[in-house]
Amino acid sequence: MKKRIGSYPRVRIERGGRAVVSQAGGVLLVETVRKTGLDTAISAALAPWRKARAVHDPGKTLLDVALAVALGGDCLADVGMLRAEPAVFGPVASDPTVSRLVDTLAAAGPKALTAIRSARSEVREHVWKLAGTSSPDASGQVIVDLDGVLVLAHSDKQDAAATWNKTYGHHPLMGFVDHGSGGTGEPVAALLRPGNAGSNTAADHITATQLALAQLPKRYRRGRSTLIRTDSGGGTHEFVAWLAKRGKWLSYSVGMTITDAIHQAVLKVPASAWTPAVEPGGEIRDGAWTAELDGDVLKGWPRGMRLIARKERPHPGAQLRFTDADGLRLTCFATNTTGVPIAALELRHRQRARAEDRIRNARATGLRNLPLHDIAQNQIWLEIIQIALDLLAWLPMALTGKPRLWEPRRRHLRFARHWPWTDIITSAIQRLDALPNPG
Repeated sequence: MKKRIGSYPRVRIERGGRAVVSQAGGVLLVETVRKTGLDTAISAALAPWRKARAVHDPGKTLLDVALAVALGGDCLADVGMLRAEPAVFGPVASDPTVSRLVDTLAAAGPKALTAIRSARSEVREHVWKLAGTSSPDASGQVIVDLDGVLVLAHSDKQDAAATWNKTYGHHPLMGFVDHGSGGTGEPVAALLRPGNAGSNTAADHITATQLALAQLPKRYRRGRSTLIRTDSGGGTHEFVAWLAKRGKWLSYSVGMTITDAIHQAVLKVPASAWTPAVEPGGEIRDGAWTAELDGDVLKGWPRGMRLIARKERPHPGAQLRFTDADGLRLTCFATNTTGVPIAALELRHRQRARAEDRIRNARATGLRNLPLHDIAQNQIWLEIIQIALDLLAWLPMALTGKPRLWEPRRRHLRFARHWPWTDIITSAIQRLDALPNPG
């Protein structure tokens, strides 16, 4: 039996080969699993669920499904694409074994979820250290975006219900660490909810935030260096009060519904108090202005909260709402950040729209449907999706690590010289190869 490090075979990369394999891009993800130590962390976390004399390790089986999802799969059976390439992915469990594992973890409930999440959190801190200046906390602040997503159900599933837009399915609340305009974002929360769950349910936003904070390095689980950003669904008294609660002191930037009181306050703002909105490069945003509101409109809200309104010319053909004024679209958000110009705060909040890109990526990575029946099974599926998204986010981050040679590989993966992506994949694997092994 050949020696291996971690759960997956070692693969050697060569150019100009004629014997090729499918799913070669999966080698990048396998190397990311190995270099981050995710395989050993997940295996250790799921060790209590490994039966005596079991052939397949539960941790590797779960990671195999996550790899299949990262490669485009959307159900448990798609792990078959890995089974077809044992030289790349090693021994892969059968479909019945995969299903039994998911059922077992679902039956374990919070205990299994906590084990998986703890392993991800441990590895995440290691990856951020490896990434250095490319990590999402390189600026000294971590931004977490919360947003709901509708997942349609085309059959009867537990907790599937009519949604607010007259579809049928579920309404998970997701959380992503913002990687900036050029990044993919890291999933740090996935709270599975019925389709009729409210968009502005404070208890769900608090739970999702707790899940997200538990995924961050300990120094970011409290304090102003962590910013929680939401749309107007997070603009409730209970949620804002929880964010500002003594002992947490989290920063926040949450959208607010334009109430009549806010509308009237906006109408009273003098023209001289409106500041032009700005673009990321610092240039003025045409047809958009921002102003801070004060007075009675802040009564009942936590101390230190600032209310900032924005008005902008609507896009051609857009319909105005009755809360808009003077032909301009009004929006509003609350924050407790001080010492920053309101135009910069408005830009920061507007960049919350990146969460829509994260959700679109998640839909393409297993979230287009919930393939199982029971709510507990589909919560395990959400964890699998998050592992897949973690790997897709960690891969480009890890490529900035410090080079260091390590032991040779035993298997050969040959790419045709004429293949358009040969140079991209081989150079990326070489960068991953240069990273230090975990531990």
